[in-house]
Parts: sequence; C-alpha cells; structure tokens
Amino acid sequence: MGGMTRIQHFTVHHDGVTIPVSRGGRGRPLVLCPGLNSTQADLHELTGHLRRDHDVVTFDLRGHGLASAADRYSFDAFLSDLFAVLADLERLDLPSPPVLVGYSLGADLAVHYAAERPDGAAGLVLIDGANPLPEPFITDADLPEFRAMAEDPATRREIERAKGTARQVLLTARHVLDLQLEMDVVRSAILDRYRKIDCPINMIMSTSIAGDSTEGRAPRHNRLWRAGIDRLVRERPHISTSWLDADHRLAFTHAPEIAEIIRSAHPRPMG
Repeated sequence: MGGMTRIQHFTVHHDGVTIPVSRGGRGRPLVLCPGLNSTQADLHELTGHLRRDHDVVTFDLRGHGLASAADRYSFDAFLSDLFAVLADLERLDLPSPPVLVGYSLGADLAVHYAAERPDGAAGLVLIDGANPLPEPFITDADLPEFRAMAEDPATRREIERAKGTARQVLLTARHVLDLQLEMDVVRSAILDRYRKIDCPINMIMSTSIAGDSTEGRAPRHNRLWRAGIDRLVRERPHISTSWLDADHRLAFTHAPEIAEIIRSAHPRPMG
C-alpha cells in the first residue's frame, strides 16, 4: 500500500496530555481505539487493511506509544482521551459520523462514548472487550498470578526494549493491575450503557481469551468470556457476534479476518 495512502499526523492536547493522531485512507470515516498496553503502532497491520475501504483515524492513549505520560491512568481518564480525539475530528468536517472500532479496553471506551453521544457514531465494532461479565474476571485467587505476570522478567524486558519507541507503555505494573480490577467494575454495569445505544453493533471475540490451557485460570476465564457475550445477546439480540479461534491477541494475529468482518458490516459506499 506504501505510496497509495497519504497519512496525516497531528496532535490533540487536553488534560495536560499530548495525544498523537494519524489519519489516512479513503471511504467511510472510522476511528480505531487501542486498548490497554497496545498502541497504534501495534495495530498497524489492522490499520493498513482498514484503510483500503475507510478513512481511518488512529491514536495513542495517554502513557502509550507516542502519547505523553499522565498524572492519572483510570478508565475515565482514558475515556476523556477518546472524547478529546473525537471532538478534535469535528474540525475536520467528516462527511458522516465515524464507525468506532475498539480493541479490548478500547471497546469499552467506544461503548461509553456512544452511550453518551448517541449521534456520535455510525456503528460500533468491538474487538474482545466491552463484555458484560456475569461475575468478576479477576478474583482474589487470581491476584497472585496476575501480579506474577506483570512482574515476569520476559515482560519487563519487552517493556524495556520498547522504551523510546512508538510501542512503549509508560504505565507501571501497579497501574495495569489497578486498571484490570477497575475494568471488572466497569463491565459489571456496562449493560446499562448498551441500552442507550441505537447504532449497529458488531462484536468480534476470541474463543480462548486466556489461551487454550486446560489448567489454571484459563478454563474459567474462557467460560466467563463466552457467558458474558451470551448474556449480552440475550438482552440485545440485534447485536452481531463473530468468534475467532484465537486468544486476546487476535487484533494482531487475525488482522485480515477482522478487517473483512468490518468491511462486510460497513462496506464502502458505491460510486
């Protein structure tokens, strides 16, 4: 695709944070919101596929990628980043409201935005997030394992290698764990947000969010992930769901398949 797509780069300043934004492609407007510990650089393959049929805007959340660090990392703080980017896009005079595509935490942010701004999105595509779980994902029994994962030497080496690059994450292990615990609270009430949304919603979910192990926390988490979506579709049967044989890295490992689902749900206008 190289020279076929001209990419614009600009920044959004709000709440003492600088958010880098990129825009490129042709077609329906689409905003891609990354998740916790992911950056627009990480999502480059998916972005490239989407730009063939969409005018795609990507950005980094505070403390991620090329965005600046912040004093606070909370769900509401990240939601304010999404609101700031979308408010700035209004000056670009987009021909129609964008499709919001959110990955992981980004999916939850998209749902909350659409619930507060009913006319602000043409549709939602939610990738492995925004799941109304029937019970907390992380229990007291899980905490030692999650702490160990955060402190894993391989993980720490990866974080160190990414420093100073477009893939860096400035959050500490404590920030990440606190956010994961907060997400359980957010998702326990997210059905109320879905009830306020009228635009089309497509879920793209992993069959094995926690991997395919038959031991440890994986089986429970995988069952819980499925149960949450079953709960959502029972209440909101118009929501379309696609399951990919993948774990939570599906946005990176299954980019072509995800782009095709989005293209089918929101095709490029004829002519």
